[in-house]
Amino acid sequence: MRILHTSDWHVGRTFHGHSTLAALDQVAGAVVEVVREQRVDVVLVSGDVYDSSTPSAEAVELLNSILLRVREAGAVVVITSGNHDSPARLGSMSAFAAAAGVHVITTPAQITRPVTLTDEHGPVHVYGIPFLEPARLRHVWTDAPMRSQKDVVGRAMQLVRDDLATRAGRSVVLAHTFVQGADGESCDSERDIVGTTVGGVDKVPVPTFDGVDYAALGHIHGRARLSEHVRYSGAPLHYSFSEAGKPRGGWLVDLDADGLADVTWVDLPVPRPLTVVTGTLDDLLADTSLDAVADHWVSAVLTDTTRPMDAMRKLQTRFAHCAHLEFRPSRVHDDGGRSYAELVRGKTDDQLVDTFLTKVRNGEGSTDLETTLVRDVIAEREARASS
Repeated sequence: MRILHTSDWHVGRTFHGHSTLAALDQVAGAVVEVVREQRVDVVLVSGDVYDSSTPSAEAVELLNSILLRVREAGAVVVITSGNHDSPARLGSMSAFAAAAGVHVITTPAQITRPVTLTDEHGPVHVYGIPFLEPARLRHVWTDAPMRSQKDVVGRAMQLVRDDLATRAGRSVVLAHTFVQGADGESCDSERDIVGTTVGGVDKVPVPTFDGVDYAALGHIHGRARLSEHVRYSGAPLHYSFSEAGKPRGGWLVDLDADGLADVTWVDLPVPRPLTVVTGTLDDLLADTSLDAVADHWVSAVLTDTTRPMDAMRKLQTRFAHCAHLEFRPSRVHDDGGRSYAELVRGKTDDQLVDTFLTKVRNGEGSTDLETTLVRDVIAEREARASS
């Protein structure tokens, strides 16, 4: 049996205010081609199907379109809910969807009801663990404390193993959580999972997923191999500039008669690459080496010592898709830690202006012209006051 492991579609997400629906539709077309060309039997979506618990009509329509195309290409689909999804909304039509070959798992009660598929070697049981909130399960699973992701995912996996012991065949599990060892693949666009703590105390250990042939994880937006059978696929699109350069795609998982046979990576297209450019505004506008990224999503880090006026508009004349701007001056003025009141104490009027400009211009005070203008204004004011 051949499985395509994906996750974190985030249908309906925006990228710095720009819709990603068209880009995701383009990538979905590539997924359909992979299903068809690679003869994929099952497509997995390990949580965060939507970006919001209240997806727009356009987002719902796009997801329905993608799922129909995947089914028409010949693959069954198994979906679990993530921390961005509303389990009730995502799962509202699950009974009808299952009849069409799209299996949606959103409740703890479904953990021990696997989707069972068969190939020439026998059954494959696909278990889904939706995103689990410890606070909601303390009064459901009362045989042990449910305080953290480690606790609830550990309990869910024990339920999977107990159920699997009553069945013959191979097994796959989907889970949406933060597993120990994936820290380096996290990024700005991931919403914190309830229960995680500083220092990794609550991250789920990799051995939690022992006992199944493959664990298809979601939540981390970059691909990660935590063990041969425990992996993150990452998101199909780049959703923040911290993801720039990370490949987009999914894992092709092959099961043979004995279990996991092979796992290979399949790339998906990047509709518009992400690039971070750094330099002064004038340099970024003039540097011909940046012509190659002129049509990328661009995040510009400006190193001018003084914040340039109208910088975003000027950058967008060169980089039409410049979406983010950060001011990070190459030199930071040191005023010795003194307060502004201390800096201006005892200063003359023209010195006050120079001190203010030095403060707001990162060390660059009045120019000669500005000094002359200030002194002329002060002299004119004093002349009017004395007349």
